[in-house]
Amino acid sequence: MVTKVAAEGSQKSIGSHDVDAYIRTAPKESRAKLAQLRRIIKSVVPEAKQGISYKIPYYDYHGPLVWFAAFKEHIGIYLRPPVIAEHRQELRGYVPTKSAVHFQMDKPLPVALIRKLVKARMAKNKAFMNKRGHIDH
Repeated sequence: MVTKVAAEGSQKSIGSHDVDAYIRTAPKESRAKLAQLRRIIKSVVPEAKQGISYKIPYYDYHGPLVWFAAFKEHIGIYLRPPVIAEHRQELRGYVPTKSAVHFQMDKPLPVALIRKLVKARMAKNKAFMNKRGHIDH
């Protein structure tokens, strides 16, 4: 495992085995949904780097893309603003915050919505990097 300290002071570890370990040690009832969420993210952005940040799975694609975590009654996904606010109407029926959405453990994950949110954050990351001249076309 490679570990580095991020600018904000959070510790990050880089590697798929770290995400595997997170899923493997999560509560049994959440493991299938966590694995599904991981597959959804990787299907949208297969080249995203994965690891652990803030002690939860993290994906990076030209900057922070998405985090996810298991809790007793929900799975949380975390995206930097303003993605959640921009999709507020589509998130009715879920529990959104400024940078998170909570999906109830007893309901199926909304695959199309999760894909859309990840794609929106990916587009913002790419636009930011293009603006700074860091992505080749």
